[in-house]
Amino acid sequence: MTDQQPTDQHDTPQPPPAPELFTWEFATDPYPAYAWLREHAPVHRTRLPSGVEAWLVTRYADAKQTLADNRLSKNPAHHDEPEHAKGKTGIPGERKAELMTHLLNIDPPDHTRLRRLVSKAFTPRRVAEFAPRVQELTDSLIDRFAARGSADLIHEFAFPLPIYAICDMLGVPREDQDDFRDWAGMMIRHQGGPRGGVARSVKKMRGYLADLIHRKRAALPAQPAPGEDLISGLIRASDHGEHLTENEAAAMAFILLFAGFETTVNLIGNGTYALLTHPGQRARLQRSLEAGERELLITGVEELLRYDGPVEIATWRFATEPVVIGGQRIEAGDPVLVVLAAADRDPERFAAPDVLDLARRDNQHLGYGHGIHYCLGAPLARLEGQTAIGTLLTRLPDLRLAVEPDELRWRGGLIMRGLRTLPVEFTPLRS
Repeated sequence: MTDQQPTDQHDTPQPPPAPELFTWEFATDPYPAYAWLREHAPVHRTRLPSGVEAWLVTRYADAKQTLADNRLSKNPAHHDEPEHAKGKTGIPGERKAELMTHLLNIDPPDHTRLRRLVSKAFTPRRVAEFAPRVQELTDSLIDRFAARGSADLIHEFAFPLPIYAICDMLGVPREDQDDFRDWAGMMIRHQGGPRGGVARSVKKMRGYLADLIHRKRAALPAQPAPGEDLISGLIRASDHGEHLTENEAAAMAFILLFAGFETTVNLIGNGTYALLTHPGQRARLQRSLEAGERELLITGVEELLRYDGPVEIATWRFATEPVVIGGQRIEAGDPVLVVLAAADRDPERFAAPDVLDLARRDNQHLGYGHGIHYCLGAPLARLEGQTAIGTLLTRLPDLRLAVEPDELRWRGGLIMRGLRTLPVEFTPLRS
């Protein structure tokens, strides 16, 4: 006999070790790590690269509850932040630039008031009226590289399209829109890196928008013209008793630019990449487009938003009192981050969640959020995504990656998920 005890064959197997988060390898494919968190630690406290400690919510049901919970404030003033974390839970430079009062970080009743002022610009009817301009922009951008037979679809297509579109909606003069493209490019390039470049771009945008509001107020006609630009509408509301301060107007215009371009850049980039690496689904969509049908394009863009969406993690929330999420107690002042990318691949909510199915019907994804902070610009982003992807596949039918998928690099950063570049090749179009 020996002293060794027999092993119980029915012992519960130990889970694999927790994955490392927020590395470059993680950025390339975060979905296995999110699957581990959903199963083993669905509400998980972690230290972010910025040094801030926050709770990550990864299951669909918990995510949906969290996004609609009014005990979780968007206002960073509720963050019980230690000294090393100060100023690291918002857009770099926004506090110094007096851009804090915007839809992403205020609560009712101010949120309700400000959202009402801009919601009319993003109604389905108003967005439908803007569709010809989006198509014009899409075609003109493709025209610039179509004869070359190659392009970087991020910098030459996915990036400028939403910048020019949102500038048009806001009423930024055409001759100034390239400046916005440069500032926005600085903000994207410096994500995950030095914050100074982002702050400088924020400051330049803030100064320009304040000046533009002054100029538009001085020239505002007595009655609005059909299709009046959004900044003029904000000024008109302010001048007619809605109590929109100048800082609020500039902040509103800024956040519509900030939130209104990068999400669509990533929708077009991630979506096109997903189609190029799923040839069966891509061919199915192309056959549908060739037949003059749009239904698969519409459901397909929703599936691309679910499968590898542009917003990986929803913007910051802060507990105003102790709250329990997924059985986990969260203390007042703690930051909470809802991982949309994890929730949208939850097998408890979506059948075969890791499979790309452009015809998926039951697809209540969280790609544009949920609750009172549901993305105001979702109708415009959908229009841009459908127009861009549909036109690319129609005009450049043999579009293909110019590099191996493992050569592509994803931008670092906490909130957004997007490719740095997307080099492609195709048969050149003759003019």
